[in-house]
Amino acid sequence: MLRRSFIASCAGAAASRFAETAVRSSAADPAPPAGEVLAPTPPMGWMSWNQFGPEVSDPLLREMADVIVASGMKAAGYTYVCIDDLWQGGRDTAGNLYPDPKRFPAGIKAVADYVHAKGLKLGIYTDAAEKTCGDQPASLGYEDRDAATFASWGVDYLKCDYCYAPEDQETAIARYRTMAQALRRTGRPIVFAVCEWGPREPWTWAAGIGAQLWRTTWDVRDIWEGEYNDDHLGITNIVDRQADLAEYAGPGRWNDPDMLVIGLRGKGRYTSPSGWPPPNDVEYRSQMSLWCLMASPLLATCDLRTMDPETRGILTNREVIAVNQDPLGRQARRAIKDRHVEVWKKPLAGGRVALGLLNRGPRADEVRVKWTDVALKPSWQVRDLWTKEDLGTVRDTIVRRVASHETCVLLLS
Repeated sequence: MLRRSFIASCAGAAASRFAETAVRSSAADPAPPAGEVLAPTPPMGWMSWNQFGPEVSDPLLREMADVIVASGMKAAGYTYVCIDDLWQGGRDTAGNLYPDPKRFPAGIKAVADYVHAKGLKLGIYTDAAEKTCGDQPASLGYEDRDAATFASWGVDYLKCDYCYAPEDQETAIARYRTMAQALRRTGRPIVFAVCEWGPREPWTWAAGIGAQLWRTTWDVRDIWEGEYNDDHLGITNIVDRQADLAEYAGPGRWNDPDMLVIGLRGKGRYTSPSGWPPPNDVEYRSQMSLWCLMASPLLATCDLRTMDPETRGILTNREVIAVNQDPLGRQARRAIKDRHVEVWKKPLAGGRVALGLLNRGPRADEVRVKWTDVALKPSWQVRDLWTKEDLGTVRDTIVRRVASHETCVLLLS
């Protein structure tokens, strides 16, 4: 997402550190109904921005909903159809938001009704300032009005960006708390996604003010590795930003390393920088593997109508998705980092464990993991979740040949 004014005013903010702040719900924060946990597992769905940007429209969203069902994505767990920025038409004389009348002639509620009829949910976008990143009307000062509008439309998920907003942490907390309270007052269970990109360490406070997920990094780009510029990063750069945040994740509270670029193949309107080669299929599989290990939200962004069989296979691997959706809700930790080889360890429900063997090197390598080196007992039943191969009982040490930039995902039980 574009962040023109904010970036200009706070270059280098990603490197700044704030004192860890434990922010708890105040007495003024409406409490969720007893026993309710919004987003008990990481949200899964599709988001419009990376591929389409301002081309988002009623027909496009309906077609994406159709494909999510027909392609097997719904059956694999994808639920949300999310509208990102540039859907807005303006505010009417009463101050109410309305969508672009040419691209949404029947309004947003008609889209929500269509999506809901498919057994899916609708997401929408706003910003915690006067304008969005795309210079559209945003929600500062209109939080209750906008929350009520979104609820009346049948919205189930709200992404709230942070363009044109001050860089200090206290203002971010106050603004996001105000929107979280407004959403709760509507009485509709709307998942709230904070998108301030990480400089204000939202993992330390966003759950306390009522959010279910929060961006931990600048925007991902459709490249394997490299800082395209100060605020757009490759897949591995994003992984490194989130690697040490496992303690903050759990049911209803998720670290969000941005969307999936799988299947964009260098054609995303805002995500595929000129002159940079897009990831290959091995690297796209690695993004899926690592996002699932890190218990990250899974929001596909490619044109689902034209995705090839490899892209569909990556996005719908149910065994890898099960690692992401495990009810224990634990984020993997990087247990070993030895030159270009990394081992990621994610505890799962029922005493099982998922391991990710990542080879960041330029050539295939034989990766050997001794169970005791990753604090595991000496004998496991092992299954490779990409090759779908049962490896039998493995005692003491697992050995796998891992291609360059591949992430092998193993289920231990």
